[in-house]
Amino acid sequence: MSTSFSRLWAYRGFIVSSVKREFQLRYQNSILGASWTILNPLAMMLVYTLIFSQVMQARLPGADTPYAYSIFLISGLLPWGLLTDIVSRGPTLFLDQANLLKKIHFPKIALLVIAVANSLINFGIIFGLFLLFLLLSGQFPGWIILWVLPILLLQICFAASLCLILAILNVFFRDVAPLTNIALQFGFWLTPILYAQSMVPAQYQQYLALNPLSHIFESYHAIFLAHEAPNWGALLAPVILCGILIVIATRLFNKHAAEMVDEL
Repeated sequence: MSTSFSRLWAYRGFIVSSVKREFQLRYQNSILGASWTILNPLAMMLVYTLIFSQVMQARLPGADTPYAYSIFLISGLLPWGLLTDIVSRGPTLFLDQANLLKKIHFPKIALLVIAVANSLINFGIIFGLFLLFLLLSGQFPGWIILWVLPILLLQICFAASLCLILAILNVFFRDVAPLTNIALQFGFWLTPILYAQSMVPAQYQQYLALNPLSHIFESYHAIFLAHEAPNWGALLAPVILCGILIVIATRLFNKHAAEMVDEL
């Protein structure tokens, strides 16, 4: 493990320049450039606030602020966007860089670091706007917001390990990419992001609880909406699953890293 980190550190210049290049390429042919990184989420927040808080007067059980449903939606959609951005990069993580992998010798795991870093940059910009919205609306949770850090770290480890597994599998089995898209669509609707678990009929809540991602997103809702610390006991399942995914990803990578180049 220490050897992998030392090799990544040795190639830190390559990683930083790759992250910078991908960010620039995303907006190089756009008139407004990187401004879209701010304009898109800002428009989303305004629409949700206007429609759900003012027009529809949507309310969550036990919430009495006019911005409750907007905060509920955004605090779920933003982390889900980060998760899907990382995971959806998985199937093409190595395939898109086939020529680079064949011509240049560098640690292949660097591609995962680059993908996660780019996703985090986009998320960081949008999340900063969300925090500003909370401050201006008087709904900032205070020091409780620090609990976001361990939840976010858990989610990143979960998404990154899954991304690496999908990247390796898709080198050998090209059906992984469409299956990933389908799984993400099902995952979105089976995770309490647009709805609270309490809104689901009681007889189905036990099945919803089987989804480990449910506990992660309920933690975000607890922090931003109820201004409460997460239910740490409920997070045991996603922590265990994340550990399993890390072990699987590590073993797959160590076993197949050398032969992947021949399959690309």
